[in-house]
Amino acid sequence: MTTQTIRVVIAEDQAMLRDAIGALLALETDIDVISHAPNGTDALAQVRATKPDVLLTDIEMPGMSGIDVAVALRAERSPTRVMIVTTFSRAGYLKRALDAGVKGYLLKDAPITHLADAIRKVASGGRAIARELAESVWEAASDPLTDRDREMLRLAEAGRSNQEIADALALSPGTVRNYFSEAVQKLGARNRIEAGRIARQNGWL
Repeated sequence: MTTQTIRVVIAEDQAMLRDAIGALLALETDIDVISHAPNGTDALAQVRATKPDVLLTDIEMPGMSGIDVAVALRAERSPTRVMIVTTFSRAGYLKRALDAGVKGYLLKDAPITHLADAIRKVASGGRAIARELAESVWEAASDPLTDRDREMLRLAEAGRSNQEIADALALSPGTVRNYFSEAVQKLGARNRIEAGRIARQNGWL
């Protein structure tokens, strides 16, 4: 009986790691890495163009995060299954990923054989979640942030001023201040910098 080949797109902004994962997966006879993407925006475009069985993606990448890509693909009812491989072991990230429809979540220190087996499981319709994280998701605090809150806190984290953020998002500076005030209040922080730190520590950013 012929085994069906699993077509995979890899999205990872670190070129060396991206190439290494691709080379190791190429040794698997039933996995075909059809393309690589250096950022989330390119990953989404490649999935739309090639319709792979699995998108293997990091979380934090330029353009769009892996979770953002998963949300977009779910909204489009894409048949591609999303699997995240990341260094982020916080339950908040896992919970956000699962809410976005992600089917697999492994840590980057997992053996390559575990990754290949997880890809097979996800491609066949199952889920593959790092064992050390699977139970922690039930204890994760609820994410109080909106997508707009996240966008603004990321810009603040990058050192943007209120005026620069207002220009980037086509908002008035007063509206930006109001958004930050709400985000700070939601997180029980003293200012937007502390709000960003709290959100990052909980996996909400």
